[in-house]
Amino acid sequence: MTAGPALMREARAEAPPQAGRGKALIAYVGAFTTPERRGHGGGVNVYRVDPNSGAWSHEQLLEVDNPSFLTLDRARRFLYSAHADLEEVSSYAIDRQNGRIAALNRRSCGGKNPVSLAIDPTGRWIVVANYASGSVGVLPIEKGGALGPLNDLVSLPGKPGTDCKEQASSHPHDIVFDPSGRFIAAPDKGLDRVFVFRLDPASGKLAPNDPAFVATRAGDGPRHIAFHPQKEFAYVINELSSSVTTYRFDAKRGGLQPIQILPSVPASFTGDNTGAEIAVAPSGRVVYASNRGHDSIAVFAVDPRAGTLTPVDWALTRAKSPRFFCLDPSAEILYAANADEGYSPQPNTDVITSFRIDRAKGTLTPTGQVIKTNSPCAIVFAGV
Repeated sequence: MTAGPALMREARAEAPPQAGRGKALIAYVGAFTTPERRGHGGGVNVYRVDPNSGAWSHEQLLEVDNPSFLTLDRARRFLYSAHADLEEVSSYAIDRQNGRIAALNRRSCGGKNPVSLAIDPTGRWIVVANYASGSVGVLPIEKGGALGPLNDLVSLPGKPGTDCKEQASSHPHDIVFDPSGRFIAAPDKGLDRVFVFRLDPASGKLAPNDPAFVATRAGDGPRHIAFHPQKEFAYVINELSSSVTTYRFDAKRGGLQPIQILPSVPASFTGDNTGAEIAVAPSGRVVYASNRGHDSIAVFAVDPRAGTLTPVDWALTRAKSPRFFCLDPSAEILYAANADEGYSPQPNTDVITSFRIDRAKGTLTPTGQVIKTNSPCAIVFAGV
């Protein structure tokens, strides 16, 4: 494809000065590529992020189908992607000199439409949430970063939710290890449950926790989960009800107890909306959640004792459908990936917009930087 140079020019032209971050970063951007998703992202785009200006310059486009979710190993030597609407996950080697990637291999993940990946603390296993098939798979990570054949596969049991279209069957949409690495949480949008598993690091086999899940309200459609980095709390963005649930997390037994539910949109918003992404700031003082419809990043203050949330602000993304967002490694900038899945391309989508984070309050201020890149739906960072 020939999109790379154009992307490079636009990113450099539109990036405003930002605070220095010490060393250059490499940003890997996953995208939808197939007609079924009306995607046109081309594959994995690789950008160099200037440590002084914050400008993004395009380095590489590796053409692969629907690399919709990305994750890195802990040493930042290998990149892994799930392939939306397919039944595979892939591995890539990272050139430590320039950040470019080269494909290693692809493996079956045992189910259709893998949407999330997580690597266990030992670095030996990668766990995959298969959205369309309602299952969670485990693959080994071999020496040299390549993936081995599927090692375990479990189906998620339960009664479908109340939304006949979105909850016709099990739809796990996220897979996340708790901070200790002992438990795995899998929010299931289709069954209105958040499942919890244990992974045996020796065998790579999954076992249901006791209790095996916590039920949400009917029709909530839990999508993504984020654990508090220091305390025993977890936060779930509910896609269908546009709400955020706070859970007390038993770090010894893996149990989740709901203690609060708040809307993810302002009370004054009367339009259609679905929740998408959620993250806790490294400080543990702020939770962020994204809204598709209101097209915003919600900012919630965390009560340091109770773990409950208080709305602080909603930062408009100034682009349509923030499917994904993340904080940069310094936690100074929040990047929102706006991919208007299911619609024809529009002028205010297919962009990554950025916000400077107020360290004291956690509030977001637009930097004015706009990275034009097609169908972005995941971002991860590595240093060079």
